[in-house]
This record gives sequence, structure tokens and C-alpha cells, in this order.
Amino acid sequence: MRRITPTLILGLLVLLCPSTRLLSKPSVVSQPVLSKAEGSKPSVVSPSKPNFVIIFTDDQGYADLGCFGGDHVKTPRIDQMAAEGAKLTSFYVAGSVCTPSRSALMTGCYPKRIGLAGGVFLAGDKNGLNLDEITIAELLKAEGYATGMFGKWHLGDQPEFLPTRQGFDEFFGLPYSHDIHPFHTNNKKHKFPPLPLLEMETVIEEEPDADYLTQRITERAVDFIERHRDESFFLYVPHPIPHRPIHMSPSFMEAVPDDIKAKLKNEKGIDYFTRDKIYNQSISEIDWSVGQIIDALKANGIDENTVVIFTSDNGPSVGHADPLTGKKGSSYEGGQRVPAVIRWPGHIPAGQVNDELITAMDLLPTFAKLAGAELPTDRVIDGCDILPVLIDGAGTPHQAFFYYKGNALKAVRSGPWKLHFGKANGKDKSRRGKGASSSIMALYHLDEDMAEQNNLLQQHPEIVEQLKALAKAFETELKQNSRPAGLVNEPKVLRMRAD
Repeated sequence: MRRITPTLILGLLVLLCPSTRLLSKPSVVSQPVLSKAEGSKPSVVSPSKPNFVIIFTDDQGYADLGCFGGDHVKTPRIDQMAAEGAKLTSFYVAGSVCTPSRSALMTGCYPKRIGLAGGVFLAGDKNGLNLDEITIAELLKAEGYATGMFGKWHLGDQPEFLPTRQGFDEFFGLPYSHDIHPFHTNNKKHKFPPLPLLEMETVIEEEPDADYLTQRITERAVDFIERHRDESFFLYVPHPIPHRPIHMSPSFMEAVPDDIKAKLKNEKGIDYFTRDKIYNQSISEIDWSVGQIIDALKANGIDENTVVIFTSDNGPSVGHADPLTGKKGSSYEGGQRVPAVIRWPGHIPAGQVNDELITAMDLLPTFAKLAGAELPTDRVIDGCDILPVLIDGAGTPHQAFFYYKGNALKAVRSGPWKLHFGKANGKDKSRRGKGASSSIMALYHLDEDMAEQNNLLQQHPEIVEQLKALAKAFETELKQNSRPAGLVNEPKVLRMRAD
């Protein structure tokens, strides 16, 4: 990991001056501006351009894979992916809840930069991902890629914000989480509309049977691969599970004991052990889905020309983040450090365990580089090209990583050092609960203490000041180069048409 030094601090401060458009990222260079209009005109695709598949789960913890030490789950296909590719042990998402994390993945930017750090969208929300933002799908579509998304979006449910307006040729799935409807046991007091299932921009079902969603999403993903095997494609599969309430197909539910199945009717009242057993089975179905996608790539002879990455949108609500502290919504490691596996046969060395700091924001510039796409120069992109890290064994391109909770900067990491911005004289409160953040200012050496137990604040005042300077410089730059979320003045709830 890169050492934090006074020279590094000075360099970042210079790079963040108002006259500088872009952060010091070697992959983000001055190139012609890509506009939405240009993104709608595909060019001729070279057969050498790789395909890209992102499999993105919902609320899956750092330890909820066998290859990440999870002996409570069975994930043979994802473990095989890791053996054939790279396990990324310091992979971060830029938000600890759904919408912020997904916005960063799609745009390569911190959520606060694009106005989407505030929280998660509900049904009929007036905000969404701004049409002026350029997504991974749009960058690749401009290079002639076929683009398909099957699963959960959660970046706005108004027509202006749907995947079909953000570069995806095909969309089948949910506009937001499957807990935002009248039948969620924790939301009985809310008057949410029926959960809509969309095909493109049309509601085709209300209250779809969530037990079968993983199978239906997987079938659509496999069909997309088969139909586009002779052209370059980008496939995005954001599963709605294992987010609560936990659903799975009957074939996987069979392994759950009958007494636990009965308790599912009142999920709010079941104990943690019971939820855990159900959760583990939902992970097994995700693993099955990954296997189906990999098998489809092999069956169609495009396995070695396809980059596949598997990861989660944030830390767990029900699952496990051990040995990390914190869960979903937390600025401790367990909230934003997630399991990640990437596979590209013949290119990414097999069996690699990579502990360099990598983020979900890096996928956009990395995919762009491989596809020959031009990055926009009229805006800041926070992600970096990580090909040198994955293929050549280079160090992280990131000088720092910033942990936000909403619009508040809660912590910063540079090299092995992480500083929490709590109160200097505060009391250390609960650390493991959902949404927990440090109530005290604390400094941790993550290479030696990834569980964030040994506060070294008093021992290293110089490191503390350097990290504070990094954070201040970034906040200043972010304020100067932020962009608004999309806005619809009169939002409407998505419903089936009464034909």
C-alpha cells in the first residue's frame, strides 16, 4: 500500500486546485468530451474487445462467501471464480446503502459528487440519477456494445431515470428494493404502492412472486448472453437478494427446516439464528445463478473474452462481515468493504489474492480502457484504471478513499491508515450494529487491525494531521466540482395500465 507522506499531501492539494478538472488518476486523461448524443451512435465493434459482466448482490457481507472465510455458506461456483481469477480483499463501495453505492458503480463518482449521497429512493421519489451523468452502459454503448440489465435498479423510478434512459438496451427488473411495498413486515404503517416489475419502462406485474425473481433474472441474463454471443456486450445483474425480506425459489427453500419456514410469515419476530439459516440459503441460490452465467459464457465460446466481477452493494443487514466491524450503513469497514471476485481467463492471473485498495468506482474507467472508450473531460471521475493492479501487480492508484454517510464525511483511508472523524472527547458507543459510525476520533492501522479495535490516535498525531489535510482538500474539491441529482417536478407512482 502507498505510504502517506508530506509530499503526497502537497501533491493532492496541488491537484485539487480549482484550475484542475481531474483528480490525479493516470487513467483519466484529457480526451474529447463524450456527450449523451454521441453515446447513442454505436461504432463498429472490434472482436478483440472483451465483454463485461457485473453481478451485484444486495446487502451481502464480507464473510458471506466461502472464499472469504464464510464456513456458514456454500458458494462453490463463486469460490471457483476466485480460484480462476482474483479475490479482492480490499474492495470498497462508495456508499453503505443501496442508492449511493449503485450511483457510484454506474458513474465512477462518489455519490456526493453527483447529488445522490442522501439516502435510498422510495416509490414515486422526485429525484434520480441525472440524465447528464454518463454511465458505464452509455460509455460502452457508444463503442457498439449491446447493453442489458436484469435485476434491481434503485437510481430513480420515474421514466426519466430508468435504465433505458441511462444506456441500457434492455431492462427487466425492479425499480427499487422489494421491501418498499405494503407487505414488508417492518413497513406496515407506510402506504407504499404495489411493488412493480418492469419490462423496459412498462409495469408488467404488480407484486411479483419474489421467490422466483432470482430464477427469472438469471434466465434473462443467460438469454442475453446467448443472443449477443457474436458481438461485444455489457451485462449488469444486480440481484435484489439477500436484502430482507429474504426470498428464494422453492428448490432452495427445501433445505430450510419446516419450523423455520413457518416463522417466515412473521419475519419481524424471528430470531437472528433463524434469519441466518434462511439467509445462507439465499446465498446458495445466488451462487447457483453465478454458475449459470459462467456456464453460459463457456457454452457459447466467449468465456475467455469476458470479464466477470462479483461483488455486493454494501455490508450486510442479516449476514456476516467478520472479521470486520460494522454492517450496512456503517462507516466502519463492514459497511463499505465488501467481498469481490474478478475473473478474466488468460489475462488476470489465476488464484490471485489482491489486497490493494480498489473501489467499485474503478470499473467504469477500467472497462472504458479495455473497450477503447473515451472518458468525459467536462467532469471529475473519481474511479481509476485498475488494470495495472490486476494484471501487472501494481499498487493501488488511489491516494485516499473517503467514507461518507449521507453527505457527511465520516472517515478517510490512505495506505493502511484510517481516521474516523468522531469527537475527540466522545465515548465509544456500539460498533457492530447496522448504521454504526465511530462516535470518537480514532486512528486505525488496517493492515494490522482490520477489525478496528486498537485506536492509535495518540501515538501518531502526525498521521492524523495528514489525513485531516487529505480530507479537507477533497471536501474543498468536491464542493467545487459537484453536480446535481436529477429532478422531476411532478413524480408519479409506477402502476400497471388498466387496459
